[in-house]
Amino acid sequence: MEALDTQIPFLYEETAFSKSPQYLRDIKAIEDENFPFEQLSIIAEQESWRKEINRPIYYIHKWWARRLGSVFRAIIISTFSPQGSDILKLFYQPLDLKGVKVFDPFMGSGTTIGEAIKLGATAIGRDINPVAYFLVKNALNKKDKHRIIESFEDIKKSVSDRIQQYYTTILENGETATVLYYFWVKYLPCPACTHPVDLFSSYIFSKHAYPNKFPQAQAICPNCENISTIHYNDNKIICHKCQSTFNPQIANVKGQKATCKHCSHTFSIVKAVQNYEKPPAHRMYAKLVLLKDGLKQYLPINEYDITLYESAKKELSSRSNAYPIVAIKPGYNTDQVLNYCYRYWHEMFNERQLLCLNILAEKIKKINDITIRDLFTCLFSGVLEFNNMFASFKGEGTGAVRHLFSHHILKPERTPLEANLWGTPKSSGAFSTLFESRILKAIDYCEKPFEIKVVQNKVKVVTEKLYGLSPAMGLEIVDSFDKISHNRTVYLDCGDSAEIDIHTESIDAIITDPPFFDNVHYSQLADFFYVWQRYLKSDKIISNETTRHPNEVQSSEISVFAERLQRVFCECYRVLKPDGLMVFTYHHSKAEGWQAILRAIVNSGLVIIAAHPIKSEMSVATPKSQANSPIDLDIIIVCRKRDRVELKASLADTLKLGVCHTDNQVRRFNVYQRHLSRNDVMVVFMAQIIKQLSWHPELEVTLDWLEAKGNQIQQYIEEIYVGQKPNKGSEQ
Repeated sequence: MEALDTQIPFLYEETAFSKSPQYLRDIKAIEDENFPFEQLSIIAEQESWRKEINRPIYYIHKWWARRLGSVFRAIIISTFSPQGSDILKLFYQPLDLKGVKVFDPFMGSGTTIGEAIKLGATAIGRDINPVAYFLVKNALNKKDKHRIIESFEDIKKSVSDRIQQYYTTILENGETATVLYYFWVKYLPCPACTHPVDLFSSYIFSKHAYPNKFPQAQAICPNCENISTIHYNDNKIICHKCQSTFNPQIANVKGQKATCKHCSHTFSIVKAVQNYEKPPAHRMYAKLVLLKDGLKQYLPINEYDITLYESAKKELSSRSNAYPIVAIKPGYNTDQVLNYCYRYWHEMFNERQLLCLNILAEKIKKINDITIRDLFTCLFSGVLEFNNMFASFKGEGTGAVRHLFSHHILKPERTPLEANLWGTPKSSGAFSTLFESRILKAIDYCEKPFEIKVVQNKVKVVTEKLYGLSPAMGLEIVDSFDKISHNRTVYLDCGDSAEIDIHTESIDAIITDPPFFDNVHYSQLADFFYVWQRYLKSDKIISNETTRHPNEVQSSEISVFAERLQRVFCECYRVLKPDGLMVFTYHHSKAEGWQAILRAIVNSGLVIIAAHPIKSEMSVATPKSQANSPIDLDIIIVCRKRDRVELKASLADTLKLGVCHTDNQVRRFNVYQRHLSRNDVMVVFMAQIIKQLSWHPELEVTLDWLEAKGNQIQQYIEEIYVGQKPNKGSEQ
């Protein structure tokens, strides 16, 4: 492996920093206006479609707003490469940043940390949330694959049959079959007549992900609950068992209201739940079984299924301390579940799920090797995402289980899906299948990291894997800054990044992805996992009852967000070397979000040198697809210490320069057949505006100017958006 300091001579030079950005002697590639963001976005686009395959190391457990590894590899390389370097060429070369220290104060799923150690750097990561810390520690820790597989086989031998006995059924011919999934429906007593009302919005409970191509679907008869195979858009069918006629497209629920078929009373679902003063009850109505010949069959629930479930309830009640009992705290992301009268986290599971989780947890607790025990605790925690009564059925032809975080709130599911918790090769979201798809693939990637290269064949764009560019990733993780050696080291910590033990002016670069001003609070959602991690473990990191922290940066209040982010940025300023770069990715759809980031940057003593758009982590995601104009781009914001550059700024030129730079960057994307949405253009434009404003000596003046120019800014955004060059591709 060729050392990067050989290819990039400036790396260890002690050079004075010029006072004017126009005459910097040590400009880095990331500061250059010619940074190849449009070409790197093509690589990032390909990674984004199969992130968990292309970067499995960051996907061993759920985390929110994970960033693309290829983007951060490019950022790190460009941060330590001189202006004029061929970044695309360096991207596919084995580089060695030995002796360089990279710090990420908001490490999240660990993308910066992983990409830095692949490039030979020492990586320091900190996150205020213990769930994030725990997943990164398990992802990047040194692992013995052979011993991990041995431990899995021991778990399998001890508990798989005990769990699988609760996912069996008896067929009409008397044979036993494995149940892959149970289909449940919530029901409420009618407020008028007390008759139970099923909360079906449709009697079709299974169809293919691509119904036009595969039109077969499954419907339950509302009269006798028999299952009929139908065409997915049928609106009139006759049950072959009871001969009743019904429209499978229409059921008891429409929107937020339900109608009792017994007395025809229509009522508000949430009000009925609140009058009931406890979560809605559930009942099973169908199952998908795996037959001995390997085929699958949808069947109605029978007496055996009901008896089996009752036996699981009885077994659970006989166990003491079988699951964590922790209250759900109010918050933007938890209020909806509280409105449905869920008061405790364990109420999001049914009794069979709680029993099987307990069986599994008790075995994991007995693993002697703490590193292996932590890894299986992390796997166990990941299983929770798919095995709860907020999960639902995605359909045939795709991963069957839609996890509970498909929305950024805890949305009660009216027709939940209960998956086989241990799993089979034919199921998804189970302990055994996630061990294969998450843990083993992450270990393989750790041992032999690869990059993806975009190749155009005769038919379409494809990717190929390039190995041999990076050393193995698994390292012993140290627990303090003073334990860092000159060789490649990983130091991870959990806590407030506004107060860290890193020595002053000791960090070569800070590369991160801070939370942004929004209503999505990761800690409110992460508690779902944390209460179970705490149940299985006992150490200082998980001593608190919640992951919520008074200093976490995320806030829906703009002033609070800006103040907390500024605290962290000030600490980043302290630990960053005088000529070091602070680089982070950011986007926001509201002007307030840009005002907040500008305030935090300027008040912490930093100034923006460059702003480059880059492909974001998802091309399609539920929150984005709900937006009228989705944001598909992040902005790479490059900062230096203000006292290392000469401040020259004129508000009179700000809009003109913003338009010029934005138009240039948008057209560069257009050349590569990427037509930007209006919000993408807005993100690019706002980044260029705050870059110019960050140079101004008076922050409050610039903020007033930004607010006063709001309408004019929107006009320029519209003009640039409409004026894009036509291309052959669709709007991203």
